[in-house]
Amino acid sequence: MSEKRRIIFHVAMDHFFTAVEEREHPQYKGKPVIVGADPKKGKGFVSTCSYEARNFGVRSGMSISKAWKLCPKAIYLPVNYELYTKVSDEIMDILRKHADKFEQLDIAEAFLDVTSKVKDHAEAEALARQMKREIYERERLTCSISIGPSKLVAKIASDFKKPNGLTVVKEEEAKGFLAPLPVHKLISIGRETEQKLKSIGIKTIGHLANYDPNVLTQVLGSWGTLLYLMALGIDSSEVGEKSQTKSISREITFEKGMSNFEFIQKALDRLSEEVHRDILRQNLFFKTVTVRFRYENLGTRTHSKTLFYVTNRLQDLKKMAKELMRVYLRSDNKVRLVGVKVSNFISTEKQKH
Repeated sequence: MSEKRRIIFHVAMDHFFTAVEEREHPQYKGKPVIVGADPKKGKGFVSTCSYEARNFGVRSGMSISKAWKLCPKAIYLPVNYELYTKVSDEIMDILRKHADKFEQLDIAEAFLDVTSKVKDHAEAEALARQMKREIYERERLTCSISIGPSKLVAKIASDFKKPNGLTVVKEEEAKGFLAPLPVHKLISIGRETEQKLKSIGIKTIGHLANYDPNVLTQVLGSWGTLLYLMALGIDSSEVGEKSQTKSISREITFEKGMSNFEFIQKALDRLSEEVHRDILRQNLFFKTVTVRFRYENLGTRTHSKTLFYVTNRLQDLKKMAKELMRVYLRSDNKVRLVGVKVSNFISTEKQKH
């Protein structure tokens, strides 16, 4: 008997931060709402924004000063992590009970393996609609769900119907579904890799799927083989949360390359605050901090520092991230993505007697 085909869900809450704010403040509905830094200070970035704000060209990761120029009449709100985390926990509880295997990606996003919960795609679609109803009835929020044969396909499909969307891609449809998409839609392809692929005539995922894998290996090494398989829709990675947390990280992609040290520092501070909240929630102490930069023309670089002691203090995390940024970030390198990660944990739960 052949093995049953996997059915993977990718669930993403719609413009989560602003959606929660609109739920708490109904008068904001239908208006452009931007959650992030204070525009009056002119520093920092947009965490997320409503679809009405996006109609003005505002995007997550954009500098708050540019957002103000594009949409000065928007409602600007600070990030209320305590509220968003509480709502997220409720939503993840709903999703988790429907899954064989569950993997939370971030505060508003998760994978579910429901292979043994449904017998076919019709039942999978019915289950997705049921989950959407439960989330709306309990939290008055909408989400978009994509169904695919793998995490890769489900994740890519999640961008197709938003907000409140439902997209289904069957295994036999995966290659054709991916083919017309630009190659950067594949997970983990940065600007540097995209330029290398374009230099040999590869602009779409379909071009990549039909290219000689031996040439791809010559150009990109073992990474070329993996990209070739991804272009075919092949991804066997399992859905599942690690039994023990190895690291906690957050990152943000800017709308364009940034070289302003102060702006990048503000972004690092905000990401550090998000990471710190997770550290406290999981009763963890850390020793190692890593910062990640994706440069406009130089690919991705990571830089780490390990302390001689464990800590869970926000000021230690911010200080280490700042030191790493100043040592490794040169002013002539424009940054598209910045990330913060902590690792090398000790749990306070294990210290109890």
